[in-house]
Amino acid sequence: MSNIKMLNEKDEEEVEVSWEDQQKINAFSKLNAKTDDLEEQYEKLKQEKEYLDDLSMELELADDDEPVRYKIGDAFVHMPLDKALERITSDSEKVSADLEELKSQMDNVQDQMAELKKALYGKFGTSINLEKD
Repeated sequence: MSNIKMLNEKDEEEVEVSWEDQQKINAFSKLNAKTDDLEEQYEKLKQEKEYLDDLSMELELADDDEPVRYKIGDAFVHMPLDKALERITSDSEKVSADLEELKSQMDNVQDQMAELKKALYGKFGTSINLEKD
């Protein structure tokens, strides 16, 4: 299905784009790109949080006497089960805090974008499209 539509002559309004308007359009574009980056980071952290939660449940069933191989960077380190569980808990808390921070940043960017949309749509109306496909 195509999103292309023909404009009637009455729909085609010549609206002059001032320097300030162009700055607002550029700011919106930058915020839009930042939103995409933040959403990507958020999804990665969300997946990491799920992995840590799953790992924590798996280790609950592990034998206390056997050391656990815990991945740090690119290497695996043998550590006692209780230390591994502590490490997973602290990593999970850090990821949760990072998720909250990213969510806060995303909300802030969305608020800024809403203000810019309001101003740009107010001036340009249907002559400008600021929506994602």
